[in-house]
Amino acid sequence: MSGWDGRTGRLERGSGCACQKRRSPREDDVFVLLQTDPLSKARRGRLTTAHGVIETPAFMPVGTQGSVKAVSPRELRELAAQIILGNTYHLFVRPGLDVMRHFGGLHRFMNWDGPILTDSGGYQIFSLAKIRKITEEGAHFQNHLDGTPTFISPEIAMEIQASLGSDIAMVLDECPPYPCEHDYAARSLELTIRWAKRSKAATKDGFAGRPSRVTNPACLVFGIIQGGTFEDLRRASAEATVAIGFDGYAIGGVSVGEPEPEMMQALEWSEPFLPNDKPRYAMGLGTPPQLLELIARGVDMFDCVLPTRLARNGTAFSAGGTLNLKNAEFTFQKGPIEEGCSCPACREFTRGYLRHLVKAEEILGLRLITLHNLHFYLELMQRARREIEAGRFDTFRRDFVAGYRPANSA
Repeated sequence: MSGWDGRTGRLERGSGCACQKRRSPREDDVFVLLQTDPLSKARRGRLTTAHGVIETPAFMPVGTQGSVKAVSPRELRELAAQIILGNTYHLFVRPGLDVMRHFGGLHRFMNWDGPILTDSGGYQIFSLAKIRKITEEGAHFQNHLDGTPTFISPEIAMEIQASLGSDIAMVLDECPPYPCEHDYAARSLELTIRWAKRSKAATKDGFAGRPSRVTNPACLVFGIIQGGTFEDLRRASAEATVAIGFDGYAIGGVSVGEPEPEMMQALEWSEPFLPNDKPRYAMGLGTPPQLLELIARGVDMFDCVLPTRLARNGTAFSAGGTLNLKNAEFTFQKGPIEEGCSCPACREFTRGYLRHLVKAEEILGLRLITLHNLHFYLELMQRARREIEAGRFDTFRRDFVAGYRPANSA
């Protein structure tokens, strides 16, 4: 089994990992583990940030460009969203840091008073593979708007997030593609670890015009676990990232095209080496059954574009699976998307009307389905928290997954 050698800064053979001991919660803990499920690794926790407390497991609606698509901050509050996600790269290229600083950060700019987690831009480095070059210093690329040469280093990524006023900032990482060779994934991992050290150093040293994190500890910083689909690299990445020391740990490099079993395995290989007293975040995942399966594997936080993206295609989530409201079968149906749902769409409108809006390409249709889908995801997390507290999570998970029909089912 490979491990991380801090002296050489490379992967070495035979490195071990000491088991993590659970400690008693303190009132001043950033993250408190409140309860665990007796039949799985599911965790009920509480994460404290500068802009509020997050009860976990938690789902974060994605607001890439300072807006959760088709939904206002007021509506997010009404849906009981606890935290949203913004994107460092997109907000860096538009509207830019000068605008962000002028308005006093992302919270004031978008009128959202809750916590915000910002991605570092690592996924965009991955997705812009054809127009970027990665060096030891950082990522050089042409931005997707006008082709202007752009550079993001670990230090710049942290400075951007400081200007945004992030409650949780992510370190800059390189996300290897799927599939890739072991040697490539290993070199990528070594670079990610070096970048993680630089990211942490930047938060300690501070930036011009902004107090350092030593005197302004409001911003939490999460490290990112990489390693592709290789067990030894996942373990080495977790060990090395934990050794650097962060406020929480994200499992990255998943949902990049790999089959679901390999994605789950990558998470299972990473989780045993993460501290019990720090939050765990699975980046960019997933479907409702996947979220419950990941909670059962010890993950606390999630983000995913599916609720809003599928809504714009006329697809709604339900406990029985997804519903394509474009289909003719819904034309005369008078019931809501899902019986018993308390979202605005289900309280006030029928499936038949929603189908009409979607077919007529009326904006109201995609907005209502978006509200429903976000409500479904957020309520699923609330239900998971209740079931963990009651000691029934494993039964709830198995029943939900068994009754959920994937979109491509007959």
